Amino acid sequence: MSLQNTLRALADPTRRKILDMLKEKPMSAGEISDSFPVSFAAVSRHLSVLKEADLIRDSRRGKYIYYEINTSVLEEIMLWISELKGDGADDKEKP
Repeated sequence: MSLQNTLRALADPTRRKILDMLKEKPMSAGEISDSFPVSFAAVSRHLSVLKEADLIRDSRRGKYIYYEINTSVLEEIMLWISELKGDGADDKEKP
């Protein structure tokens, strides 16, 4: 995982919306595209960026490719932010 790729992927509101949609259930690119007022090619590019950042996975089911969220990367980022922020029992003892 490249933190830079992950943060870049998360910076875009369209990609964050796609992640919100995928936390409910796996979806095909067509189903995802139907929710946005942009071209299928634009949604496909967003999916590629999310996949490069390892935020989503894809799997073929018949003639369709379904995308699902990869929460392990998000958990790693949350842990890093928490450590950076200093959320821990040891931090409470520091002046």
